[in-house]
Amino acid sequence: MRLQSYITVTLFAGIFCIIGCSKNDEITIIPSTTQVGTTTITTTNIDPYAAIKLAFGTNIDPSNLENYANQDKPVYILKNNLGNNVINDKTATLGRVLFYDKNLSINNTISCSSCHKQNFAFGDTAEVSAGVEGGLTIRHSMRLINTRFANEAKFFWNERAANLNMQTTMPIVDHLEMGFSGENGRGNINTLIGKLSTINYYKELFKFTFGDSIVTENRIQNALASFVSSIQSFDSKYDIGRALVNNDNQPFPNFTATENQGKTIFLTPPVFNGAGLRTTGGLGCNACHNAPEFDIDPNTLNNGIIGIANSANGIDITNTRAGTLRDITNSTGAINTPMMHTGALRSLRAVINHYNTINLNPRNTNLDPRLRPGGNAQNLNVTEAEIAAIIAFMQTLGGNNVYVNKKWSNPFLN
Repeated sequence: MRLQSYITVTLFAGIFCIIGCSKNDEITIIPSTTQVGTTTITTTNIDPYAAIKLAFGTNIDPSNLENYANQDKPVYILKNNLGNNVINDKTATLGRVLFYDKNLSINNTISCSSCHKQNFAFGDTAEVSAGVEGGLTIRHSMRLINTRFANEAKFFWNERAANLNMQTTMPIVDHLEMGFSGENGRGNINTLIGKLSTINYYKELFKFTFGDSIVTENRIQNALASFVSSIQSFDSKYDIGRALVNNDNQPFPNFTATENQGKTIFLTPPVFNGAGLRTTGGLGCNACHNAPEFDIDPNTLNNGIIGIANSANGIDITNTRAGTLRDITNSTGAINTPMMHTGALRSLRAVINHYNTINLNPRNTNLDPRLRPGGNAQNLNVTEAEIAAIIAFMQTLGGNNVYVNKKWSNPFLN
C-alpha cells in the first residue's frame, strides 16, 4: 500500500507537469522518507524553486543569495539618496532578473540591460538606444553607476522622475522604448503584470521575495530600484589613493604627478576677469561634480548643450542632470559611453573643449550661472598641459569589479 501510494502521487505529479508545464513551469518532485517507529513513510515534496533553477541554473541560488544589502563602501562616501527605501538580497535578486528579462518589452526584444550594459558601466555605446519595433530613445542612456550615492534623488536627464522607483517603469511604458504604452493597440502596464504573472519563475521569485506570487507595478519598481541601487564601484585608482590621505586636497601617494595636477585642477575654482576669461585657478569641475562621490549638484542647471539627439535644429534646455563621473572611463582609460544627453561627445577632450568656451545662445534661458561668470560667456583658456592632466585624473575614476561581478550579470546566461 505504501509503495502504491508513492507511485500514485508521483505519477499524478508527473502527469500534471507534462500536461500543464512549459520549460519555465517544470516541477521537480523530491521523494523523502520518514521513520515512525518501525514504519517507513514515503512522501513527495515539490521543489519550491524548481522553475528558478530551470531558468537560471547556478546563476541564482535562493538558498545562497548574492550580497546586495551589506556591501562594503569607503568611509569617505557619505551621500545616500535611498530615503526610506532599503536594499535587500531577495528584492535585488528579483530586480536582477527583471533588469535582464526581455519579457518586459512588448515584443520580447528589449530589456533594461539592452540600454544599460554591464561591460560599459551600465550605459550604452550608441548615441541613442534601440527600442521596440524600430523605436529610438530620445536621449542617450545614462550610466547606472553609484546612483544611490548622490544628493540628487531625481532621475533622467530632465529629472522627470521624482525618484528611482518611479523611473524604473517609465521606460517600460514608453511607446518607443519597451512599448507597454497602451497606445496604438498596445497593452499597458497591467498587460505586462498579467504577462509576468503567467511565468512560473516569477511566481516563485515574487513569492520568495514578498511572501506571495502577486505581481504589481509597485513590486516591480521596488525590485528594479533595489537592484540598480546596489550597483556600486569603489575600487578605482582614485579610491586606493583617497584611502591613504585625509582629504581630496592632499596629493595621493599612488598618483603620478600629472594625475595629482589634474586632481588639483578639477577641485580648484577658476578666477575670472570682468570679461569671463579665466586668469588663474583651476577648472572648477568639482562645483557641479563634487568629490568623492563625483555626483551631480542637484541645483545644476543646463550645461550649455541644448540640442536634441538626431535633430539638426531642435532645442531642449530642460536637461539639468548627469550621472556620476565615476567610471566615465574603465580602468584602462577607455571611454565607456558617449557623453551628454545627446551622446554627441565621444572623448574627454571634447568635453573639456565644450566647457572651455561656452556659447551664450540667446535661446538657452536655463544656462547654469556658473558657466556665465559676471553674465559673460565662460572662457577657461585651458592649456594643453591642463587638458592632459585633467584627462589623466578622470581616468583614475574607473573601477574593475562592477564590470565583471556575477551579481550584476545576466542571470539568463548559462
